[in-house]
Amino acid sequence: MNIRYNDALIFFEEKGAGNALVLLHGFTESSSVWNFFVENLSHSFRVVTIDLPGHGKSECIGEVHPMEQMGDAVKAVLDHLNISEAVIIGHSMGGYVALAMARVYPGLFKGLGLFHSTSLADSEEAREGREKAIRIIREDHQGFLFNFIPELFAPENRERLASEIDALVQEAKNMSRKAVIAAQEGMKSRSSSLDVLINAKFPVMFIAGQKDSRVPFENIWVQMALTGEAHSLILRNVGHMGYLEAKFQTFDFTHAFVRTCFRPR
Repeated sequence: MNIRYNDALIFFEEKGAGNALVLLHGFTESSSVWNFFVENLSHSFRVVTIDLPGHGKSECIGEVHPMEQMGDAVKAVLDHLNISEAVIIGHSMGGYVALAMARVYPGLFKGLGLFHSTSLADSEEAREGREKAIRIIREDHQGFLFNFIPELFAPENRERLASEIDALVQEAKNMSRKAVIAAQEGMKSRSSSLDVLINAKFPVMFIAGQKDSRVPFENIWVQMALTGEAHSLILRNVGHMGYLEAKFQTFDFTHAFVRTCFRPR
């Protein structure tokens, strides 16, 4: 299904009934990365997945995709579906989008999930890394994706998950150069969301991998300490892609977290 937002089509799907759960994918991914989660969580919840602008079947909405604008596209989908309360969980960039939404629409949230994601802004080194990546993408964006995606996995998991990695690469290659750059520019310019965690009136879930090359798990401890109600899962031999590297463990933890969010308080 699609809605139109800022003259662009935004693709979404929903499955199941009951309390709403929204799953947001990360950079170069699409809503299909959540298929296993959707299939199982939809027995208990109304699960909504969305292709963020420029990803999957959703169109670009500009040269830069700020996290706030992506969040507004997600909010437009939820308004279309008459969803006024939800648990929103985002993987990596999807977590940045969820945090941007939580700042503007805190009453929407029954819970927030940061799945290999962080409330911290990019460091100067990380911003320089994104600028370098953008230069590479301009020259050879498919070559960039071929090298970028395997590095998201812990080294010891790459052979075991070779077919899953190849599927992610092939899907990402359908993204335009413009879309890949727009997302990188949006992530590079995002501000800190520590205030969102400090002010959160809802539970916050943290899933982190000890071998994550993108979100150092050491940074998660400080963020947990700032959160009124934190639920954390630290995975020893996992990189940035826990929904594949530790599929059943992350699913079970996510399921339990969502159930907790909807219990009477």
